[in-house]
Amino acid sequence: MKKPVVSMLLGLMLLPFALQASDLEKEQRWADQIVDFLIEGEAEWLDVGDHEALAIYTESAQDDVRGGVIVVHGSGVHPNWQDVVHPLRTGLAQKGWATLSIQMPVLHNEAEYHEYAPLFDEVAPRLDAAIKNLQDKGINNISIVAHSLGSAMSAYYLSTHPEAKVKSFVAVGMPGPREDPRMDTLKALQKIKLPVLDLYGEKDLEYVLESAPGRKQAVEKNSGSQQVVPAADHFFVGHNAALIDRVDRWLSQNNSN
Repeated sequence: MKKPVVSMLLGLMLLPFALQASDLEKEQRWADQIVDFLIEGEAEWLDVGDHEALAIYTESAQDDVRGGVIVVHGSGVHPNWQDVVHPLRTGLAQKGWATLSIQMPVLHNEAEYHEYAPLFDEVAPRLDAAIKNLQDKGINNISIVAHSLGSAMSAYYLSTHPEAKVKSFVAVGMPGPREDPRMDTLKALQKIKLPVLDLYGEKDLEYVLESAPGRKQAVEKNSGSQQVVPAADHFFVGHNAALIDRVDRWLSQNNSN
């Protein structure tokens, strides 16, 4: 049975800074479109404080579960998005990882990247809830694999929550820093002490490519970390299998039960 994700929507609409909060109506629309038509995985609901956010849990296809992977989508989309997100959440499950793909804060379709800065303050409750969800299932070998804006949000979370029970972090198509300190991905990477895989395509977006040297310098200071540049675009169109294999191999090398 579907649960509402908009329990405090009316209150948010009355706040002066409502436009700086996640668009809960949009989250609800995504949930309505996804839940009844899931083929792989099951819908779950994360308590993020003021409402419940959609997540999709996909069991490992192997009896010996290798760990749990929290999959974090990019700007304005959802946890079953066809590019990068769905391939990762289902493909890694076939490799033996249990995956939990979570709904992150979203804005309207026309929102610019910098407009998401205030929503970074809404990230921690969602990732905290995702970690707890996997722990409640007996999974403690946990990694985050995030795409685009989601990788920036995840880097901010990990840099400000060093106590988080996460063993490694994969950033796919991570954007470069912006003026708002919450969106300064280079400073965030410098603070993260976990193994980090910085993965982006050689045909990626300009704001990903231009910050690549700085990201490389930041991540390679940590043992196990590296930067990898396959022949792909920002959404890995036509390269899903290579993306899954690359992430799986790196997680296997850096995540021990």
